[in-house]
Amino acid sequence: MTALLDRTDTAVRRPYVSRGVGFAGISAAMVAILVAAGAPTPLLPIYQHQWGFAPWVLTLAFGIYAFALLVSILVFGSLSDHVGRRPLMIAALGLDLVAMLIFLAAPDVGWIIVARIVQGVATGAASSALSAAVVELAPERFKKLGAQMTSMAPLGGLAIGALFAGLLAEFAANAAFEVWFALAVVMAAGTVFAVFTPETATRKPGAVKALNPRISLPRQVRRLYWTTVPGIVGGFTTMTLFMGLVPALLVAVFGVRSPIVGSLLAFVALGAGTAASAFSSGVKAPRLRFAGTSAMVAGAVLFVGSIGATSLPLLWAAAVVGGAGIGASFAGATRGLVPEVAPHERAGLFTAIFFVGYLAMGTSAIVAGIFIGVAGAAATAVGFGVFNAVVTLIGLIAIARFNRT
Repeated sequence: MTALLDRTDTAVRRPYVSRGVGFAGISAAMVAILVAAGAPTPLLPIYQHQWGFAPWVLTLAFGIYAFALLVSILVFGSLSDHVGRRPLMIAALGLDLVAMLIFLAAPDVGWIIVARIVQGVATGAASSALSAAVVELAPERFKKLGAQMTSMAPLGGLAIGALFAGLLAEFAANAAFEVWFALAVVMAAGTVFAVFTPETATRKPGAVKALNPRISLPRQVRRLYWTTVPGIVGGFTTMTLFMGLVPALLVAVFGVRSPIVGSLLAFVALGAGTAASAFSSGVKAPRLRFAGTSAMVAGAVLFVGSIGATSLPLLWAAAVVGGAGIGASFAGATRGLVPEVAPHERAGLFTAIFFVGYLAMGTSAIVAGIFIGVAGAAATAVGFGVFNAVVTLIGLIAIARFNRT
């Protein structure tokens, strides 16, 4: 009788993929979610031309996503520690599939904003569970690769998403439909794959309590953390600049209406950040943080100069220099902070980092959208660039003073 029960249990047990296959698949799913997050950048000007809404709506659609993601991280950030990685991954990927379908069927810009809210919630809910699962599923000899994937995926995924959608926007007959249909298929595949991924976390009580929004910053890193805040703010507002404001700027100031140009600028900025993070593993954290923040100051100056001179080459240079600064500064901040905290304090630390970043991203995008309607794209972009230069310069001074103590 026992043998029969054992055979029955084996027959109904779900056939999970191996941990190595799970690592590859969940890594791909993590990148795919960020690809989808970057895809709207080159499509928003197409929607604007099609539906005739005001330019400030472009930045509203970008900023509302950041706020939805921020709230989602605060609420769901530690939930997978209690219910397991797999249930939250399945739910988040499934919710992102819903967002893709809303994009696909959207009849007006109001539904695009709804889709961005749903997408922000899904991305925030997925971020901690997917990141933890990638690290935990990585084979023992590739543990460093798992950690590196979690730092490279956000910038790399956003860069690929902007380029992918930009190419279709330039050459496809119905770009929006093809982008969202392709991403819906990818999200459906990712959701199904997550069902067959082995669980890597042990469930524990306290799931309901974990939903209470909170930020817990370990005491021993508070001084170092506050010196990195200007760089974090500068990095996320630089991303807002190239993903939310540059598409409107290209049309208003440079007379460039081709979607591929805006998507390539975003790809270059975010790709440079990914490369800076990937190829700086041998650089000490304080030096990397200083170099990255310096590059963001230089990138902001180049950006303002490109508008004053109406020079596209300077704008491309700003994307390369400022983008590399984002990656180097963020990598230097995390590499300096993470070793100083215990494993059970890391979730609180990353929540504090991303809270500041996404708050800056969402706020700056919406403020920029308001000013575009009042002062125009050129004046708004100059003000945005000056703000970035000042904030990152303050960060540079704070880092220099901290390194001397």
